[in-house]
Amino acid sequence: MLKGDGRLGHDLDPQDRAPKDACGVFGVWAPGEDVSKLTYYGLYALQHRGQESAGIAVSEGNRILVYKDMGLVAQVFDESILGTLRGHLAIGHCRYSTTGSSVWENAQPTLNSTDDGGLALAHNGNLINTAQLAEGVAPGSIRASTDTEVLTALLAKHGSRPVEDVAAELLPEVKGAYSLVWMTETTLFAARDPQGIRPLVLGRLERGWVVASETAALDIVGASFIREVEPGELLTIDERGVRSQRFAAPEPKGCLFEYVYLARPDTTIAGRGVQATRVEVGRILAREHPVDADLVIPTPESGTPAAIGYAEQSGIPYGQGLVKNSYVGRTFIQPSQTIRQLGIRLKLNPLREVIQGKRLIVVDDSIVRGNTQRAIVKMLREAGATEVHVRISSPPVSWPCFYGIDFATRAELIAGSLTVEEIRHSLGADSLGYISLEGLTRATTLPADRLCRACFTGEYPIPIEDDRVGKFVLEAQR
Repeated sequence: MLKGDGRLGHDLDPQDRAPKDACGVFGVWAPGEDVSKLTYYGLYALQHRGQESAGIAVSEGNRILVYKDMGLVAQVFDESILGTLRGHLAIGHCRYSTTGSSVWENAQPTLNSTDDGGLALAHNGNLINTAQLAEGVAPGSIRASTDTEVLTALLAKHGSRPVEDVAAELLPEVKGAYSLVWMTETTLFAARDPQGIRPLVLGRLERGWVVASETAALDIVGASFIREVEPGELLTIDERGVRSQRFAAPEPKGCLFEYVYLARPDTTIAGRGVQATRVEVGRILAREHPVDADLVIPTPESGTPAAIGYAEQSGIPYGQGLVKNSYVGRTFIQPSQTIRQLGIRLKLNPLREVIQGKRLIVVDDSIVRGNTQRAIVKMLREAGATEVHVRISSPPVSWPCFYGIDFATRAELIAGSLTVEEIRHSLGADSLGYISLEGLTRATTLPADRLCRACFTGEYPIPIEDDRVGKFVLEAQR
């Protein structure tokens, strides 16, 4: 499995970047609509899922035109560029690399020529048998180091057969997580792996259809939510409407971490609002790990919903103790050594008048390596907090993900080698409490056997078959 070896821009602490999803995907079939702008706004709503590159492919019926570049959606596209992307259907993608390095060649959508035109594809997820699939691709037809490029080449080999027939034959052989949107000159397609690990939804426009990674993207383009694309389902969308076929029996294993961190709070997954789930997680966390304190504060914005729930359940007042600089997410300018020494203060700064003399409960969504939480605890003490109690709205992240989240190897994860008490001591907190896996699962209202919880348990729902990936798993488990 090819791992990303480059990054666009720089996190303030490159050793403690937050977990990143592979990407966000969007597709629209809507004659008479400005599909490039709809796709732009859809990607804008999905920007949190990937910030390294962005791209849009469009077709007016005769040819596919792709524009993509490194950077955020608003950096890649402007009014003049979108004005050149005309057509009646489009797909879009915003990327964070989990396979293949962060370079232009690996930006999506990918494009491949076919016997009768072209095919463009965008992918959210991560495949685990890419090397095996690549054996079926003609030499020289792959130009990028991604599993998406392999899929595009295989789907483009349809000859005179309908693309949906080729897809229905190919997709059962594809292992791993994939929520796909792709297009020919005339038709939009969407598919989701049999486990449904990554989200994908279908929406209705007045004059067309939309598929997207999250319901929030439907909202921003004015599409009404119809339903989720089912695990193991392939959709074909053209002038005849939406046609559905099953290419595999569904074995639902939706990613539990979508509820913790990845999805927007205004998104709905499996009929349950993410915001409501995160607030309920906070309530459960308060019941599982109560503590006497004066104020509950979140690490903004990732810990905000759970902090609200914790305050509601505990009766301890909720407050804002940390101010976030919304414009420091990813920067293209390397911080100077002087600025780097300030560390977390570039992103967060304490409100001293709120914090001083208080016993604080600080709620965040996860601890990956621990550097950020360690810096926050130190900063709050320096601002006058008398006690700092850390509460985490996910169980300890102890295992790497092979299905589209850029978690570190097990050796790099702080919970991969330390106990909760050892982590507490490392952070310098007065106490540390993680929600239980059972509590987090209960908050989703889904049964445990319908969720992928591998990053918490090490139990992977899709067997690792590729030798190189299997070796990576074994090394990660040591």
